[in-house]
Amino acid sequence: MSKVTNSTQAPFYFILTGIPGFEASHIWISIPFCCLYTISIMGNTTILTVIRKEPSFHQPMYLFLSMLALTDLGLTLTTLPTVMQLLWFNVHEISFEACFAQLFFIHTFSFMESSVLLAMSFDRYVAICRPLHYASILTGEVIGKIGLAIICRCVLAVLPSLFLLKRLPFCRSHLLSHSYCLHQDMIRLVCADIRVNSWYGFALVLLIIVMDPLLIVLSYTLILKSILGTASWTERFRALNNCLSHVLAVLVLYVPMVGVSMTHRFAKHASPLVHVIMANIYLLAPPVMNPIIYSVKTKQIRQGIICLLSQRDMCLR
Repeated sequence: MSKVTNSTQAPFYFILTGIPGFEASHIWISIPFCCLYTISIMGNTTILTVIRKEPSFHQPMYLFLSMLALTDLGLTLTTLPTVMQLLWFNVHEISFEACFAQLFFIHTFSFMESSVLLAMSFDRYVAICRPLHYASILTGEVIGKIGLAIICRCVLAVLPSLFLLKRLPFCRSHLLSHSYCLHQDMIRLVCADIRVNSWYGFALVLLIIVMDPLLIVLSYTLILKSILGTASWTERFRALNNCLSHVLAVLVLYVPMVGVSMTHRFAKHASPLVHVIMANIYLLAPPVMNPIIYSVKTKQIRQGIICLLSQRDMCLR
């Protein structure tokens, strides 16, 4: 009979999985992973440094961008230790407490990514539809409150699912499907009634994963309505171009998120490799791509990076 463990008698460790079928090639697979993590850390750190050093970037749009960069940096640093130690040193074990801590931070930062993008869509709406009131609506105090609300929202959303999972007995194999701990992966190892967990997870999906994109779509519907009412095609193009970076960031987050959800829902019997690839794309794509998107598509950020690299303090003036 399988050993039953719960929060009072916790299993000593869970077992992480690398890339199924390619265990012998982990050291080579670690090279692209290492490159992606390096791009994410360097890119997001650079954006944060540029925004901090240049006073002209202390505006709502760039403050929200710094929140996005911090979130991406947090998500990257949360998964990096277990992924790289598995690929480099073949370390598969993770303690019960460490696994729950990683689960908390992964899902918190994932929800924060969605919440920050929602806040950025509100910023774009105010900038385009209420330009005369932009400075009075999005003051430094308001932006600080929005940031605090995002943190509270995401932490309070994840904590109950953590406690609900921790109280359940784990009596099946402790083998996880990924090289990090995810709620949907750990819940399948439970051998008890998980209806409360399932209903709470469904509520989270509705409140964050569904509601945030719908509100983003609503904001862009209002933006498009306002843009189409302008007199000049030049003004329309300029307004749309100002939103392009944010639209790309939204797609980079939600397309992989939908792909992971569809895979878990409709491709349960697919190769484990498919699930691993989709999960890695979901967790790595936003932190890697967002700095690239904003560096390429936002002229001011691009100039700020050039200024930082060339150490020419007056290059933005």
